[in-house]
Amino acid sequence: MKIMFALAMAGAILGGLWQQANGQTPDSPSSSSTSAKGESPFACNRMALSPEQRKRHFEELGPMLRGMRSGVRELPDGYEFKFPADMKTYGLVAEWAAGERVCCPFFDIELRAEREGGPLWLRLTGRPGVKEFIKVDAASWVKP
Repeated sequence: MKIMFALAMAGAILGGLWQQANGQTPDSPSSSSTSAKGESPFACNRMALSPEQRKRHFEELGPMLRGMRSGVRELPDGYEFKFPADMKTYGLVAEWAAGERVCCPFFDIELRAEREGGPLWLRLTGRPGVKEFIKVDAASWVKP
């Protein structure tokens, strides 16, 4: 429990630092409520990550997590991916989500752990067009 709380706190802190680094304040509108003029394009900016982060994110975490997922749900505006809810997997999914948030800022990313030891879900959604982007750019993730 303490580790999950620490991971959640780290995610909240990193998210706040990312917002500050990008000129957002707690009072400023979130990316989901910004005008179309301020929205990022549907393109993965791999250069937003350092060389070490890119290697970890794309060559290690991504393939590892694709192999660990145990299900996929199609949603109206994206997809949800099912994972085991053990501590190690939770940490890996959270690390991947933090990296993905940097290179693909147009995603809404949610991690949800079901009660009573149920599965962990990673949800990728967003504005119109995100689902189609996922189908093309992350085709190997959405295959059943």
